[in-house]
Amino acid sequence: MKLLEEMILREGKILPGDILKVGSFLNQQIDTKLLSAMAEEVKNLYKETTVTKILTIESSGIAFAVAAGIAMGVPVIFAKKHQSSNVDGEIYSVPVTSYTHHNTYNAVISKDYLTSEDHVLIVDDFLATGNALIGMIELVRQAGATLAGVAIEIEKGFQGGGDKLRAQGVRIESLALIDSMTDESITFR
Repeated sequence: MKLLEEMILREGKILPGDILKVGSFLNQQIDTKLLSAMAEEVKNLYKETTVTKILTIESSGIAFAVAAGIAMGVPVIFAKKHQSSNVDGEIYSVPVTSYTHHNTYNAVISKDYLTSEDHVLIVDDFLATGNALIGMIELVRQAGATLAGVAIEIEKGFQGGGDKLRAQGVRIESLALIDSMTDESITFR
């Protein structure tokens, strides 16, 4: 998606450790026109696919997931990174290791919100090594739901997570796919 790529080049900041900071338009401050355009792009990419729910993981992917849910007219659920007192009853749970934060947490969803009847589109802000995505796919599997596909704002292709999952047959649509990133430049696929 050209609009997103242009915004990354103009406002993105490359930090040590292959971190791309996009807080000025995607994560802390959200450019709502860009968000709406991305949601419409996801709707168009998956218009021929049955989607009954969108799944993301807290917290940076929630805005994108909600925008896509509004565009597609389907509910959005998000996995919490810790079971808390407001997540009661039976749950699906999976350990996930965060690339950015270098920690492991248990992603949880109440069984009330994800069932075997669902066709799930997973939506998230970044795809690097694929750990969060693998966890969300496992939650879909635990529920016996159907994985409709994945929509990612920014994929860091050079880190291999997307390629590994595509080789396993997972449909991944990334709105911006970065082939390489140095201190001075970003190259898109």
